[in-house]
Amino acid sequence: MRKRTLYAWGVAVVSFVVLMIVTPAIPQSEAYHDFADQREFFGIPNFLNVVSNFPFLVVGLIGLVLCYYGNYFKLSLQGEILGWTCFFVGVAAVAFGSSYYHLKPDDARLVWDRLPMTIAFTSIVAIFIIERIDERKGMISIVPLLLAGALSILYWRKRVREGFFDDLRPYAIVQFVPCIAIPIMAVLLPPMYTHSTYWLWAAAFYLIAKIEEAADKPIYTWTHHAVSGHTLKHLCAAMVPIFLTLMLVKRTIDLERQSLLVTWKVSWQQYKGKNSEGETCEYKYTAVSVVDS
Repeated sequence: MRKRTLYAWGVAVVSFVVLMIVTPAIPQSEAYHDFADQREFFGIPNFLNVVSNFPFLVVGLIGLVLCYYGNYFKLSLQGEILGWTCFFVGVAAVAFGSSYYHLKPDDARLVWDRLPMTIAFTSIVAIFIIERIDERKGMISIVPLLLAGALSILYWRKRVREGFFDDLRPYAIVQFVPCIAIPIMAVLLPPMYTHSTYWLWAAAFYLIAKIEEAADKPIYTWTHHAVSGHTLKHLCAAMVPIFLTLMLVKRTIDLERQSLLVTWKVSWQQYKGKNSEGETCEYKYTAVSVVDS
């Protein structure tokens, strides 16, 4: 088992190095800071992009309280408590980091917007390892994953002589690999708890949020300057921790430990069986009617 773990880490490191060698650097575009909705209300610049971060603070604080208040989430493993604590701390910190950035968008402030998000992303990966693969490995991976997230930000902003690396590739990996890996793992790996579909709902809302972010200005135009895509992106992204919090509230130990893929296959087979039985009954009924007539 230890050899497999070392092999997996070795493959991951080699893949990362090869990716960094064969792909060009991804610089941060200055156009990124040019958001569609720059209206000021109550003396607050970029008002809607700032205040739309408030749900992150609410759900982050609620999650932290429920993690420790009478073990409301019924977390049975020490690694789970640490992992979910890091996640909800990251979610709550997004409210402050993103608000600070949107008050005056630039690269320096963008660091404090992205850093809390990397905490949330990497914590989720560690939680998944704990729940679906091995508790010890997942708990050990929490600190390295958090450091990897922080280093991806530092690499982008690291000063080298006259400038910066200005390369978003490590950050892109930290952000997007979990978005791909977690839904796949949620479907294929046997869960420790019930209500695994909440992971897929969370992933779906994050995907919608990224689409809204990319369509910031078109959405602002389509809504006749009522709301921008970036504001909607914040609200949709906040649905991710909301769904995960609901999952923690509702879930119980899954005694069967059956993956979603297996569950779907069984449901599909049962559906086909019932459908086939219904068609057979209808055929028999028709045949009898013909004979009687």
